[in-house]
Amino acid sequence: MTKILQTPDSPAGEPLSDYAISWIASLMCFAAMLGTPIYAYIADKYGRKIAVMCLLYPQAMSWALKLYPTTVTLTLSRIFGGIPAGGCFNVVPMYVKEISQDSIRGVLGSLLILSQNLGVLFMYVIGAYLDYYTVQWAMLGLPIVASVLMFKAPEAPAYLVKQGKIDEAIETVASLRGLDKSDKTVQDVVDWMKKEEEESNKTPDIPITSILIDKKWRRSIIIIFVVTTLYGFSGAFSITVYAFTLLSYAGADFEISPEVQSFSFPIVMISASFVLAFTIERAGRKPILVGAYIASAISFSVIATSFLIKNNGGSVPGWIPLSMMISCVFCFAGGIASIIFILIPEMFSFQICGKIMGVFVTYIWFIEFLQLLLYAPIRKLFGYDILFYLYATINLVSGVFTLIFIAETRGKTEQEVQNAINSKRLYKK
Repeated sequence: MTKILQTPDSPAGEPLSDYAISWIASLMCFAAMLGTPIYAYIADKYGRKIAVMCLLYPQAMSWALKLYPTTVTLTLSRIFGGIPAGGCFNVVPMYVKEISQDSIRGVLGSLLILSQNLGVLFMYVIGAYLDYYTVQWAMLGLPIVASVLMFKAPEAPAYLVKQGKIDEAIETVASLRGLDKSDKTVQDVVDWMKKEEEESNKTPDIPITSILIDKKWRRSIIIIFVVTTLYGFSGAFSITVYAFTLLSYAGADFEISPEVQSFSFPIVMISASFVLAFTIERAGRKPILVGAYIASAISFSVIATSFLIKNNGGSVPGWIPLSMMISCVFCFAGGIASIIFILIPEMFSFQICGKIMGVFVTYIWFIEFLQLLLYAPIRKLFGYDILFYLYATINLVSGVFTLIFIAETRGKTEQEVQNAINSKRLYKK
C-alpha cells in the first residue's frame, strides 16, 4: 500500500512521507511486544480457546480503522494489528499442541507458518491488483468469519483438566481423536493430564521469575534463549524485507515486474512449509533444523562472496545470488522459523508453557526489531559482503549449537524431553 498512500490521490487525503510510512510500519513490532504477555495471561487465566478468539477482534478493528485512512487511524490500526500479532505466535502453537496427539503434533504445528506465508502471498496479490478500499473490506471479513467458527472449536483438554472439568475434557479428547469416551486411550490421556495437574497443584502458582531461575528448567531456558537469539539474527528476515534492494544491488539480470518479484519469496516460503509438513514427523525436528542452518550458512557465504567479487570489480551471474537468497528463505520458512515455534511448547509442561512462550515470543519480536534496526548501519559501515559473512557465521554457529545441545522432541512427552536435555547423551533421540 506504500505506493498508493504516497500518491497525490492518497486515500489519506495527502501523500504520506517516507518518515510517516516508516513510523506506521515499525509500530507493529512494538505493539507485538506488548501483546505477547497480554495473551499469555489470557491463555492461562481464561483458556486457550478464549485467547485465540481474543486475537481476532483487535484484528477486525485494525482493518476497520483503515477504512478511514489518516496518519492517526493508520497508526492506530498498526497498534491494533500488532498486539494480536504478538499473541498469535504465543497462543496458537500452545493451543495446537494441546489439542494434538503426539503422532501429528509436528504436522499441525507447522501449519502456523504455512498459514502466515499464505497470508503474505494473498496480501501481495490483492494489494497489487485491487484498490485500497476493496483490500480493506476483503480483509475485514476474515477475522469476523474466524471468530464465528471458533465458537464451535473445543477448549484445550489440558486447560479443562486444570479447571476441574474432567468430564468435558474426556468428551473433548474423544471428539478430537474420533474415539468413544470409554476408550482406554482417551482415559489414559486424561489420566496423564490429571497426574500432571496434581503434581503442579502440590506447589503454589510459580511466577515467571521463579521459572526462569528454577534449576529444573534452567538448562532448557538457557538453550531456548540461545536458540531464539541466533534465530533472530539469522538474516533471512532481512532478505524478505529488503529483497528488492538486494536483488538490485546483486545485479540480477532478469526482466521481472516488481509484482512478480514480490510474489516469488512468499511462494518459496509456502513451498517450504508444505515440504516441512510432509517431512517433520518422518525426519524429526533436530535433523531438519540442523540441515536448514547449515544450508543457510552455505547460501549466505555464496551471497557474501558474490558481493565481495562485485565490490572488487569482478562480475557474478545474477542467478547465483538470487538462487542463494531463495535458498535462505526456503530454509528459514521450511525449517528455522517453523521448528522454533514447535520446539518451545514441546519442551515445557502445560502448567508453565504459557508463561514461557510469552517471554520468548516477546523476546523474538524484540530481536527481529533489532535485526532490522542494525541492518542498515552495519551495511553502511562494512558493506553487504561483511554483513552476509556475519549472517553465514551466525547460521553455522546455530547449526553446531543445535546439533550438540538440542534434544529431539518428536513423539516425546515433556518429561522425556527434559530428561534428554538434562542428560549428557543429547545426541540420542
